[in-house]
Amino acid sequence: MGVRSGVVTFVKIPPSMNITLDDLRRYAVARSLFEPTTLPRALEKFGFVQADPIRAPARAQDLTLRHRVKDYQAGDLQRRYAKLGVQEDFFINYGFVTKQLQSLMHPRFAAQPKPAEQYRDVWHSQRWPAMEKARATVLLKFVRERGAVHPREVDNHFAHGKVKNYWGGSSNATTHLLDKMHYAGMLRVVRRDEGIRVYVAHQHEPAPSEPAACRARIDGMVDVAVGIYAPLPARSLSIVVNRLRYAAPQWHRDLKDALRRAKQRLAHAHLDGVDWYWPAKEDPTRFADDDSVRLLTPFDPIVWDRDRFEMLWGWKYRFEAYTPVSKRLRGYYALPMLWRDRVIGWGNLSLVDGELKSQFGYIASPPRDRAFKRELNAELARMRIFLGLES
Repeated sequence: MGVRSGVVTFVKIPPSMNITLDDLRRYAVARSLFEPTTLPRALEKFGFVQADPIRAPARAQDLTLRHRVKDYQAGDLQRRYAKLGVQEDFFINYGFVTKQLQSLMHPRFAAQPKPAEQYRDVWHSQRWPAMEKARATVLLKFVRERGAVHPREVDNHFAHGKVKNYWGGSSNATTHLLDKMHYAGMLRVVRRDEGIRVYVAHQHEPAPSEPAACRARIDGMVDVAVGIYAPLPARSLSIVVNRLRYAAPQWHRDLKDALRRAKQRLAHAHLDGVDWYWPAKEDPTRFADDDSVRLLTPFDPIVWDRDRFEMLWGWKYRFEAYTPVSKRLRGYYALPMLWRDRVIGWGNLSLVDGELKSQFGYIASPPRDRAFKRELNAELARMRIFLGLES
């Protein structure tokens, strides 16, 4: 990560390497699709796995992990959540973070408040409305007294009414307040009951006050993000670093300097007018093709960056779950289809009466190679096992 005992280590980078787009394609695929390992080791390797509630045919976090974890089955992350040492939290998106990564992000708004001024600085930094602050103070006391609480239990007790949520709909005010307190670090998700978050009270360790230690935390977060999504074109690197304002809003003014430092310590190459960046000491030219066909979630690290996707594979992929049916080009939850080092199309999978149904589309015509048909069938077989449809 470039962080050792609170000190940022800068690696001297050689002059721009002579790298081709084919090298970058193979590198982007192979470094992300590492040899399947255990679930704890895969989570530790990534640091963050993006989550999404849509199940088509499984949730994004499960579809991501099935390629990286040996014998992984849908729901394993949620079933083992309490014992894995990960937390639900916001990094560059919402998902699951390791404790090591979470420790770099929190406390989000200020140094640890004094006992007599509990969360005073959090209230101030977030500019909580007086009524919301009063409710949250009482709610925090309620959670501490009850232990683990379900939003329904909280709503039944306080009945705070409704608020407009992020998607423009209506949510229980208590649910909205629990979400805000969770983001602030006052609560953590201890488990889910039928998909609903169950919270307990929480308080993070004090943040360092020394500028060098703060920079080390910021650089550590940048290195985690780069480690997940590299190789990154310059524009995408800027976007990823800027999105860390959600992970650590207390340092959002420092992200411009963090981007500058990242460009100094990361390996890089200039190709067709674009600067590309990746972790130092990695060699993008040493990777070979894999014959496998993979159906990837729209949130998989390989396809998450849509600009990079178009640069590497020459076509635009868009997530269409929230697009009106009449305007969809590829489907509600089209899974990008990776064959070897090329994303050649997409698949729409669904469960109908306990059977896996599939439809495929291609940017050009389907490959005529026998190996492709064999590998596509093998991927569908793996998907059925992952979904628990076959032993």
